[in-house]
Formats: sequence, structure tokens, C-alpha cells
Amino acid sequence: MQKKPGPIGVFDSGYGGLTVLKEIVKTLPAYDYIYLGDNGRAPYGGRSYETVYHYTLECVQHLFSMGCHLVVLACNTASAKALRTIQQHDLPKIDPERRVLGIIRPTTEIVGDYSRSRNVGIFGTAGTVNSQSYPIEIEKFFPDVTVYQQACPMWVPLVENAEYESEGADFFIRKYIRQLMVQSEEIDTIVLGCTHYPLLADKIRHYLPGDVTLLSQGTIAAASLADYLQRHPEIREKCSTGGTRTFYTTDDTATFDRQAGIFFEQPVESRHLVL
Repeated sequence: MQKKPGPIGVFDSGYGGLTVLKEIVKTLPAYDYIYLGDNGRAPYGGRSYETVYHYTLECVQHLFSMGCHLVVLACNTASAKALRTIQQHDLPKIDPERRVLGIIRPTTEIVGDYSRSRNVGIFGTAGTVNSQSYPIEIEKFFPDVTVYQQACPMWVPLVENAEYESEGADFFIRKYIRQLMVQSEEIDTIVLGCTHYPLLADKIRHYLPGDVTLLSQGTIAAASLADYLQRHPEIREKCSTGGTRTFYTTDDTATFDRQAGIFFEQPVESRHLVL
């Protein structure tokens, strides 16, 4: 595999990871980035562990073949179901000098700092919630925090069908907020545990109690990546700094570009990738 400095790879099953890339670019604008959205096989949220692992590994290997030495899984489902196996089982065989990072751990490392009541809520896909990744990881850093989770299966379709500002969105936002908050009236901090959900953040805040803190992952992931590169100069030196952004999708490029611009808040021109 290529050894010269290369772009930082950012992977997601679809569009949501663009909300993470947007914040990473704001924080670390000098680096080159390749974004890969596996839209042709999205969504990942309801798929089995084995399927998510297989799809994620395939996309990571493609990013490696494009010269990436560092790949960020900007997808909660992939981070929950595939990251650990890739890190522990596959990377030592593929190239032990390459790195794959997720976005669940950076969030769980700081979430307890925001909660006074020690009651934290998670909104996520069914796959992320069923994986128990958030409770397991939060327990490592904040054993005194109780975690309550709520799967929100309608939120990603609302976002991807551009219905996130509709009255239908309000119905499902209120529904899942009620289902989470009834688990504990003491919840004072909630994590948006899916990278699509920031597009719903204004409506979610509207229906939440005013004293509840809502955390999006983009800024957290960006700060964590900046800290990681600072602490690991051997990886930082392998990341090229031309300020370029390249986008790939496994689905129709015109559709991707139209939707991606909403998530990335800038025009996007993608290339089609056949897996």
C-alpha cells in the first residue's frame, strides 16, 4: 500500500457523516480529506453486525487504497458494530501503521462533564441502541452516570427525504422525546447519537425542557481528532496538507450532490465508486 502522506478518510453509510466532516474541516482546514458515503447500501442502522462489519471494512480498505493512512468512521452504527473488530483483527494484517477511529468514544469521554443529575439520554438508530455501545463506553469514564436510550427509526428517513422541517417531523420528534424522558425525569444531557440528527436539532431543542443540554457529535469529533493528531505526530506526518476535499458515493452522484450540500452546507461534487 501507498506509504507517502495521504488524505484523511471520512466514512459514513450515507450523508450524516458530512455533518462531522464539516466540523473537522472547520477545525483542521489544512488537511486533505476524502469522504466516502456508502449510500447505495444505506441505511446501516437496522442491519446485522456481520453485514455492517463487512460493508465498513470494505469501505475502509477502499480509503486505504486511495492513500489514506487515517480513517474516521463518522457513523455511529459502523463505530458500534465494526470499529473494534477492524482495529483489533484487521488492521494488524492490513497495515499495523494505519489507524481507524470512531465517533462514539470521543463523545462518551466528555458527556459526563455536562450532566449534573448523572442521568444521560441517547437518541440513536436501532443498531446503535441495541449494540449498547454508549452505556458500555460511558461506564468506563463515568461509572456514576446512568444512561437511558431511545431508538428513533423515523428520524433518518425524515432527514434523507428532506422532511426534517415538516409537521410530520414534529410528530416523530415529540414521540421519541416522550419515550426517552418517561424513562427518567432527571435526564439533563442528551447525545444525538446519529450524525443525521443535527439537522433536527432545532426542532428537538424546541420540544425538550429548557434545562436539558443537547450534544451533537461534529464539534466533539473534530476537537478529538485535533487532539489525536497533536498527540500522535507519527500519524500527523502521514496526513497530507493540500486543503482538498474529495467526495465519493456508491449511489447516484447527482442525488448525492443535491443532498450532501444540505449536510455539508457547501456545494459538493462527488464521484461514483463501485464496490
